[in-house]
Amino acid sequence: MQIRLAGGRIAAEVHGSGEPLLLFHSLLADRSSFDRITGQLAESFQVIVPDLPGFGASEAVTGGLEPIADRMAEAVRDLKGSHRPIVLGNGFGAFVALQMVIRHPGLVSRLVLADCGACFSEQGREAFRTMAAVSSAKGLSALSETAMRRLFAPDFQAAHPELMQERLAAFLRTDPAVFRAACEALAGLDLRPDLTKVDVPVLVLVGEQDEATPPAMSRELAAGLPDARLMILPGCAHVPQLQAPEHFLEATLTFLTNDDTGRDSERVQAVA
Repeated sequence: MQIRLAGGRIAAEVHGSGEPLLLFHSLLADRSSFDRITGQLAESFQVIVPDLPGFGASEAVTGGLEPIADRMAEAVRDLKGSHRPIVLGNGFGAFVALQMVIRHPGLVSRLVLADCGACFSEQGREAFRTMAAVSSAKGLSALSETAMRRLFAPDFQAAHPELMQERLAAFLRTDPAVFRAACEALAGLDLRPDLTKVDVPVLVLVGEQDEATPPAMSRELAAGLPDARLMILPGCAHVPQLQAPEHFLEATLTFLTNDDTGRDSERVQAVA
């Protein structure tokens, strides 16, 4: 089912019924990057998969990450259910979700942040500046190899050529202006001082081979949150829900259906 949220400015699709669970996609992908997990999640939740602002059929918003987070907060409020929704974000979508929860306390019940962080290293910041500059000068196609490398490890790419073609096509459908604005926002991002404002339990997931948001970023993020646990997914890179959907679901559902969500910053669980 297709719906519109945030006063009609956010397009989304809905699967299943029950407690609402929103999935925010990454910058290098689109909402179809969750296709391998929505069916199973919809057995337990009402799964809502929006296009982030400027992607798909959702209206763009200018001004950086904060206005994007505010627009998505409007979308969450539009659900008006008896339960506060759960939000799961991957990559850029996780940064949006984190900023949203910081700016809008009490909005969600739990948070899953996959392949995210609170602040990039200078090397990471420079990578975003470079991608913005290259896309401006030569177009997104000039970043094809870079984008795929940031999503998947080389050996996985070689073993899954059809998936790589599908993901590359999704990336090239991105609005270049939206892509550049997101790169610039991420290059200047530092949410570390605001992490204590996150008022819900958080699962921080990260692919062991993620080069875009390395595990060190997730460790720092989990350590700075008031109520978080960290899980590392072996063999995965930036989009583990595509690379290892069974393991991603195992980690996510264990967190979402377990009442024991207390903080244990030292616990690092490997899902084999």
